[in-house]
Amino acid sequence: MIRFVFLLLLVVPANYAFAEHIFNPEAHAQYLDISQLESEKVTFDFDGKSYDIYYGYHGSLDAMGSDDPLPILSSMNINEERKSIEIIMEDVPEKTDFWVRVPQDVLYAEGEKFTVLVDGADTGYDLMKFPNDYVIGFIVSENTKNIEVIGTRVIPEFGALTILILAISVMGIIYLARKNPILSGWTRIN
Repeated sequence: MIRFVFLLLLVVPANYAFAEHIFNPEAHAQYLDISQLESEKVTFDFDGKSYDIYYGYHGSLDAMGSDDPLPILSSMNINEERKSIEIIMEDVPEKTDFWVRVPQDVLYAEGEKFTVLVDGADTGYDLMKFPNDYVIGFIVSENTKNIEVIGTRVIPEFGALTILILAISVMGIIYLARKNPILSGWTRIN
């Protein structure tokens, strides 16, 4: 009898409480997590939109209140040609963990396979995925100067100038195809 009641409880749906009345699933805003609140950031502007790239050392909060000297980041730039983010370190006093949180709109890697170069050497990394960005963590040695995180796509992939050149090229080809007697048989534009 007890088995029957237990089976009945499993089969008969009970009253479930869902959080839609508290949290709107259609809302796409993302609250900052504690690692973002306590970390430094670099902001890039493309086509009137700002993108924040957060970075830090050690774990998310391990470095807070510590007397250990922290590395100093000199600059962070996007290299469109190499589809990468280049990071220049001013000072790395000792071997430490370094992480960077990159929005997918800024840097994306097919199959989540990034390449991380620390002073030109391919380095292993840890990857944590969030809904709209990645956290890439790796170890930097003492006196590290150059770090590069390479993906397969970087913004701006297609700028306004590229689209304008493409549009003018297509219109020119259509114009020449209609006016040239040799090419007029190739196209059927009514």
